[in-house]
Amino acid sequence: MGIFLQVVLPVCSIFAAGFLLQRAFMLDIRSVSSVAIYIMTPCLVFRTFYTGNLDAQYAYMALFALLLLASLIVITKGYAKLRKLSLSEESGMILATSFMNVGNYGTPIILFAYGEGAFDLAVSFMVLQSIIMNIFGVYYAARGKAAMKGAVLAVLKMPATYATVLALGLNVGGVALPPNLFQPIDIVAEAAIPTVMLILGMQLAMIPLRGFAWEKLTVATVIRMAISPVVAFVIVSFLPISEILSKVLIISAAMPSAATIVVYAVQFDSEPKLVSSITLVTTLVSLFSLTFFLAILS
Repeated sequence: MGIFLQVVLPVCSIFAAGFLLQRAFMLDIRSVSSVAIYIMTPCLVFRTFYTGNLDAQYAYMALFALLLLASLIVITKGYAKLRKLSLSEESGMILATSFMNVGNYGTPIILFAYGEGAFDLAVSFMVLQSIIMNIFGVYYAARGKAAMKGAVLAVLKMPATYATVLALGLNVGGVALPPNLFQPIDIVAEAAIPTVMLILGMQLAMIPLRGFAWEKLTVATVIRMAISPVVAFVIVSFLPISEILSKVLIISAAMPSAATIVVYAVQFDSEPKLVSSITLVTTLVSLFSLTFFLAILS
């Protein structure tokens, strides 16, 4: 109960504020989201990589992300083949089970649970996960060679990509920014996390609460909220990484389905109703599952 009150509840209360705000005023989410994507998040990413100590753990982080993704895709494909799902249904299931909400949800949870040091690792993993989601998420949503070109272009359009490259270049090169340049970046970076948390609440308010495909919804929820963190635990057990990074990666793997995948599902008609319902239900289930996994890891 203490973990729920001290870690999960404060985060979810901000989601609830965004949810209620959207229900009351039906704001244009795109405008708020654009500020977060094009200004706030790049500043947060730049600050993280510019001030961080770069070591081999980042390479292991990338390896973990790819191994987890491959494992979840194989598991989901196995279910799809067993139940003889259509290609569209399989794609929707893969989108919902294989890509977790590290940005809007994972980073604040990790900040509340483990502090600033773990938060920096979570932001680094968020950037990596965003790149993977833009590439493989678009591919599975569209299922074609043309999709890969669009996926690569999507990554190149992400401001956070360039913020990462610039910050890494300055960090490795030992270039120190003058305070009058770094302080504005630092200030905007501080606003990134609460803003994306409100955005998630606003996005959840737009998901319809009817027409659920209960069997697929249940299976996807189990894969995303239970199997994923267990697979993550197995993977990190074989990696020579720090205890805090192990916890960050396991908790990240226990996050609900990413809100971004709903956009992909709608754009490419990959079972958008199914993907939306899984995103909503996994987010609600996470109130209890995250409390459980945080308690175990503590």
